[in-house]
Amino acid sequence: MNEKKEIISYGEFLKLDIRIGLVVEAESIPKSRNLIKVMVDLGEEEPRQILAGMAQFFKPEEFVGKKVVVLTNLKPRKMMGLWSKGMILAADVGNKPYLLSLPPEVKEEVPVGSIVR
Repeated sequence: MNEKKEIISYGEFLKLDIRIGLVVEAESIPKSRNLIKVMVDLGEEEPRQILAGMAQFFKPEEFVGKKVVVLTNLKPRKMMGLWSKGMILAADVGNKPYLLSLPPEVKEEVPVGSIVR
């Protein structure tokens, strides 16, 4: 089992802005073995660019059209000359990511930008 993290208060949890986003575009990043550039519609003015370190496990086209769970208020980080402005969440099982996404039967009922609590 993975190591447990420090216990946080509910107030600290509320600082996390976790939302549902629709992946509208995804592509490989040249010269990167691990990163995929993903454009996510979070209900903002423009899709948000997120670099997902999952290229060893997923092809870019496997992201497109999925409604995923995104941590939106993570401090932006520059990697491979590109900015990542969030994090797509996945379960980690034996160092293999399992993308957290909405099942097809509720995909239409949950709008982009919906808050996850």
